[in-house]
Parts: sequence; structure tokens; C-alpha cells
Amino acid sequence: MTARLVVLISGSGTNLQALLDACADAAYGARVVAVGADRDGIAGLDRAAAAGVPSFVDGLKAYPAREDWDRAIAEHVAAYEPDLVVSAGFLKILGKPFMERFGDRYVNTHNALLPAFPGIHGPRDALAYGVKVAGATLHFVDEGIDTGPIIAQVAVPVRDGDTEESLTERIKAAERRQLVEYVGRLVREGWTITGRKVTIP
Repeated sequence: MTARLVVLISGSGTNLQALLDACADAAYGARVVAVGADRDGIAGLDRAAAAGVPSFVDGLKAYPAREDWDRAIAEHVAAYEPDLVVSAGFLKILGKPFMERFGDRYVNTHNALLPAFPGIHGPRDALAYGVKVAGATLHFVDEGIDTGPIIAQVAVPVRDGDTEESLTERIKAAERRQLVEYVGRLVREGWTITGRKVTIP
């Protein structure tokens, strides 16, 4: 059975595109059934439209309270009956109404080797700290900021003379490969979460 993915985005959608490309192969075992965004007019929504994938936009300012926004996104995602929800550059933290429904099947990709450098400036913070190895982490989302159980990590060496931009681009390339590989493995092979340990059979 082909697994159903809902992908959440906030920007250009390069990770979304990597998943769409992977899903074109029936052997991958998944298809993107919807794309959700927190803003209009972003390239990621154009990618969804080009692929014939339905999309929805829930802007935070459209709702009287954050919890109302959170509940609305949960309802929109639930309507597509996903097996896995993927945060692919989605820059908003989802709260209790969403996590209660999808917390055990909501994954996020982060551009640092967690638990180091959480938040939205992973490569910049890594460079400022002077690390020799950066990278990307795929993890299940909990109610913290980049604190959920880790599924996979990939290391990216920091080069002499790296800028935030050059390091970010190399991390993005590794991050996309990791995202595609492990989302595929999760949907094909299943997973268990025991405490902080994620096991893929």
C-alpha cells in the first residue's frame, strides 16, 4: 500500500521537490497527497501545483488565537488522512492540538547536528561556534524546539573559508538526500519510538 504524505512548507520547497521526485517512482512507497503552507505566494506552492498536488494555506494572522490556527492546520492535514506529516522548511512551531493528533508521525528536517544549534540559524550558529563538522538531522517533532527523538543524522565537514551561505548550500544537499532516504524507509519499513530511541526495522 502506498503511504500518504502531507508536506508542510514555508518557502521555496526544494525539500518538497525532492520528495515529489522520489514519489514518482512507485517503488518508493509513498505519494504526496497535499502540501500545506503558512503563507501565500511562495515557490513551494507553485511546485505543488505543477505536480498536481492540492495545497492549503493557513496564515497565523488569519486566526484570532494561535490555538485556533493550530487547530485549523490539524483539521486541514487530517482531511488528507496522512500516514506521515513532513515539515520541510516549515518555520512555525505547532502546538498541542496538532501534536495530540500527529505527534507520533510528524517529522522535521533541521540543518544542524542536534542537540547542537537548534532554531532557525543552525549553519550560522555552527560557524560562529567554530565547529569542524556541521550537518543535518531528521527527527520526530515534539512540543519543544528541535528536541524530538532523532531518526537520522548526516555530517557535513566545515571548510576553511566557509560562509553561512556556502555551508548552508552543502548542508541542504545532504539534508535532501537524507530526507528522501529516511522518509522512504519509514513508510516502507515502519518505525518504533522508545523514549528517545527511534528504530526502523
